[in-house]
Amino acid sequence: MAEDERALLGSAAAGEEEEEEEEDGGRSPGPLRALPAVCDPRRLPHRLLVLALMCFLGFGSYFCYDNPAALQTQVQRDMKVNTAQFMALYAWYSWPNVVLCFFGGFLIDRVFGIRLGTIIFSIFVCVGQVIFALGALLNTFWLMDMGRFVFGIGGESLAVAQNTYAVSWFKGKELNLVFGLQLSMARIGSTVNMNIMGWIYSRVQDLLGYTGPSTLGLTLMIGGITCLFSLTCALILAYLDKRAEKLLCKEQGKTGEVIKLTDVKDFSFSLWLIFVICVCYYAAVFPFIGLGKVFFIEKFRFSSQEASAINSIVYIISAPMSPVFGLLVDKLGKNIIWVLCAVITTLASHIMLAFTFWNPWIAMCLLGLAYSLLACALWPMVAFVVPEHQLGTAYGFMQSIQNLGLAIIAIAAGMILDTRGYLFLEVFFSACVCLSLVAVVMLYFVNHLTGGDLNWSAKKREELQKVAATEKEI
Repeated sequence: MAEDERALLGSAAAGEEEEEEEEDGGRSPGPLRALPAVCDPRRLPHRLLVLALMCFLGFGSYFCYDNPAALQTQVQRDMKVNTAQFMALYAWYSWPNVVLCFFGGFLIDRVFGIRLGTIIFSIFVCVGQVIFALGALLNTFWLMDMGRFVFGIGGESLAVAQNTYAVSWFKGKELNLVFGLQLSMARIGSTVNMNIMGWIYSRVQDLLGYTGPSTLGLTLMIGGITCLFSLTCALILAYLDKRAEKLLCKEQGKTGEVIKLTDVKDFSFSLWLIFVICVCYYAAVFPFIGLGKVFFIEKFRFSSQEASAINSIVYIISAPMSPVFGLLVDKLGKNIIWVLCAVITTLASHIMLAFTFWNPWIAMCLLGLAYSLLACALWPMVAFVVPEHQLGTAYGFMQSIQNLGLAIIAIAAGMILDTRGYLFLEVFFSACVCLSLVAVVMLYFVNHLTGGDLNWSAKKREELQKVAATEKEI
């Protein structure tokens, strides 16, 4: 959930470091030129190896984040919990990130450094998943909650570290491609989880001969192998980065974030509307996916495998379409219009799921497209309404209230489902999207009346930036 906004902060830092990197490369010792291509930090094969490690760095975190969604039926049955308690597993992930999103970059820059910080955050992810699995093995649900809390401490901060590595190793135009590939790998991790964890549970059940907490715990422990894989990637990446630092005389990567809570008082009304759009929109997406599998089983009579497949389609579509929509928004501009299209499409999807029995693949595919489009159009708007020195604070605050909203909505969604059923839950999600729609419309008129640039075309923005640059030179 941090990867979208961190990409924007990283891009700003990349330009400042590019010339220094080139100069350092020029001073590289002579023997470096004799290294094989895959061992030379300046050569493409080596940098592709580093890119692969960066992409897999967050694979385990995103795979295990939605373990509860992939195993909702099993978790509720084996642990004997209601839906509100089940959704608390997502809330416990979000609670630490209400605060940590302000300090993840600080810890990387000033305390641990990128290499040690990445390893520490990866360890938190691994330990959290192990505690989560042990809670199931011991039939102790509060221990599962604590595992998700520890997992959350590492998960979001690891995304910050991942993007910091990207800024350190890749510059200029190639940086956008790198962030797109990292985002796609995150979505692949979520998709694989949705489609394989139920199968793993079945195989463990066949092995043990019964269902119950032990079967669930072993399944979650097996899923945790992906976290160990990501930790291994973090260790290898730390070694390669340390080696490149020595060979190229380059510095460790930094986030470039400057967090000042006093900047909040200077935020414009447009920025607060962007925050409202963010919270209300994502509140109708992630909690829905968390509860989606059983919804498709009960309403549309899907099999468990079919329900897992359709519940993961949002992530499947997002993997290839996020870079495509990102390029589209970059080329055309008009960010508010794109956000409006995404919100309206999402509302249509929820209404279809709530009030019709049409094939749900239609609604879920539309939701996947809308989700991808909104991320590409909404997050960049923050950079248009706040000065550069306040970007870190703005994105940190946006991520903070997003996690706060997700934690509260997750618990509320579980309570609504326990007491009212899926129809009321879908009406609730539709209401959240309607609030987001109202905020988008307000943002459009506020931007128009104040002469803001949020809805400029890309061509107009580029022309005015050239004029401003020329006047600055004069």
